[in-house]
Amino acid sequence: MTRPSDLMRPEVLERSAYAVADAAGLVKLDAMENPFPWPGELEAAWLEALRGVELNRYPDPVGKDVTAALRAAHGVPAGAGCLLGNGSDELIQILITAVQGSGRPVVSPVPTFVMYEVLARAAGVPFVGVPLAPDFDLDVPALLRVLERERPALLFLAFPNNPTGRLYDPAVIAELVAANPGVTVIDEAYAPFASHSFLPRAGSPTGLMVMRTLSKLGLAGLRLGYLAASPEWIDALDRLRLPYNVNTLTQRSVLFALEHGGMLERQSELLRQERSRIAAALGSLPAVRRVVPSEANFILFEVANGWGRAVFDSLLDAGILIKDIGRAGGVLADHLRVTVGTPGENDAFLAALGEALRDAD
Repeated sequence: MTRPSDLMRPEVLERSAYAVADAAGLVKLDAMENPFPWPGELEAAWLEALRGVELNRYPDPVGKDVTAALRAAHGVPAGAGCLLGNGSDELIQILITAVQGSGRPVVSPVPTFVMYEVLARAAGVPFVGVPLAPDFDLDVPALLRVLERERPALLFLAFPNNPTGRLYDPAVIAELVAANPGVTVIDEAYAPFASHSFLPRAGSPTGLMVMRTLSKLGLAGLRLGYLAASPEWIDALDRLRLPYNVNTLTQRSVLFALEHGGMLERQSELLRQERSRIAAALGSLPAVRRVVPSEANFILFEVANGWGRAVFDSLLDAGILIKDIGRAGGVLADHLRVTVGTPGENDAFLAALGEALRDAD
């Protein structure tokens, strides 16, 4: 009998599958989702908008109406091409597959979004992680040395970064783009919560790409991402995109959501306000050693030495699910990440955290 170990690379089999915590019955503040559902009257209008969808027919293969709506709503440059993906994960996979035969690695600062490394290693492409500085900012000299030495095919820069929430200095990003002999992909998954964007520069220079997802905006269940880049690159990458990768229900729902973009922006503004409130509250707690400045819809914070797991478990017992980022140890030891929720959810988190810290003391 042929077994997976007979055909699959050991480094793939040694990895764990991507794990998602069971949040049933809990206040869910672990996955950077927008906590607000659509208001009842808007939900009814959305369902009405889905009438007439022909599920027996394949979707628009390139999502031309969705692409046009995204260009108008987000300001994708007229000179840039645009490729839709089933979430940003598919776009990362397409990019890595595209350069698989180049013999050149994928580079990214670490810690960062894990899928850059996961998908690179799954494709047999070397991954080079460049550790962040102690304050979780970019170690620019180290990155420049790696770019010169490795000549990577792809440099992924999460902007803001996950799991830290840091928004790097745009001038530094521009310096890295100029120094990179390969392609630089700026991942703006958290653009609704950030104060700067490189989207207006996508495709100029040719090696600058900007990737976004609608998940953090409030449409996580639709799984739609897009990549803006030079038309030459979009044409080449489109040859690796699976046919009909964005389904009809997603396309129709995204069009409806973008027509009501004002509601999504108001929700993002409230989340930005709540982010500031949570950060201030965390900073006032003596047992919280560090609150990392965030321009995303989450906050990374560090608790007293050795308390991370106990605080996480205490919050879980109180019905609050956040992310134990420090579980793997290293520079993130005793760090926890909380997604910004509704005001009520945030109040519940802060109250439970105060109790958890007292119990750990």
